[in-house]
Amino acid sequence: MMEKIRILCYGDSNTYGFIPGRGGRYDQHTRWPGRLQKLLGVAYEVIEEGLCGRTTAFEDASEPGRCGLDGIRDAIERNRRLDLLIIMLGSNDCKTQFGLSAQEIAEGLGKLLEKAGRAKDYSFRILLVAPAAMTERVIQSGFGSEFDRRSVELSKELAREYKKLAQKYGCGFLDGTEVTKVSETDGLHLDVQGHRMLAEAVFDQFPLSSDCNQGE
Repeated sequence: MMEKIRILCYGDSNTYGFIPGRGGRYDQHTRWPGRLQKLLGVAYEVIEEGLCGRTTAFEDASEPGRCGLDGIRDAIERNRRLDLLIIMLGSNDCKTQFGLSAQEIAEGLGKLLEKAGRAKDYSFRILLVAPAAMTERVIQSGFGSEFDRRSVELSKELAREYKKLAQKYGCGFLDGTEVTKVSETDGLHLDVQGHRMLAEAVFDQFPLSSDCNQGE
C-alpha cells in the first residue's frame, strides 16, 4: 500500500480558520487546509498547524508563545515524514508594536526557513504563501488597536519580499493577494469564499515544480 503524500500547513489565524466578525473557528470543511484535502483526495494527508497571533520570528508582548520561529521544529517533529511544508505567515508581523519593514519581516521568515531546513530527515519541499493583503477595514474592526494604515500598506509589500525569499531558498511561491482576499467584515481574516479561493489556488500548484526545495 502506497504511503500518503503528507502536507503540513504552518500558519496563523487564517490557517486556524478564525471567523471574521464574530470569532470562533470555521469547521474543517470550510478552512482552506480542509478544502485542500478534499481537492487532493485520499492519496494525500493535509495536516493543520494554524495558531492565532503567530508571527514569523518575533515575540508578541501581548500574546507570548506565538513566535513561528520557536514552533517550527516542533511542528515538523510532531508530523515526521513530510512531503510538503506550506508556510503562510506575516500578517501579525504588521502590527504597530513591532515597527517592522517588509524586508525585516522577510528576514524573520528567512530564519524560520533555515530552521525548518535543519529538521531531521529534511526531504520535503516548501511552498511559501504571502498572506492576502489587509484592507483599511481592519482599522475600524476589533483589531484596530493593533493595526493602522501603515500596517495595511506594509501587508501589501510582503509578496514582493517573499518572492525574493522563495527564489533565494528554492521554495515554491504563491501571492495570496492575487488569488484570494480578506473579508469585508474585518479586513484581516479570510471568509468562507476567501478560504475556498485560497484552497483552489494552492491546489493549482500541484504537482509542484521541480525547483521547489527538496533539501540537501
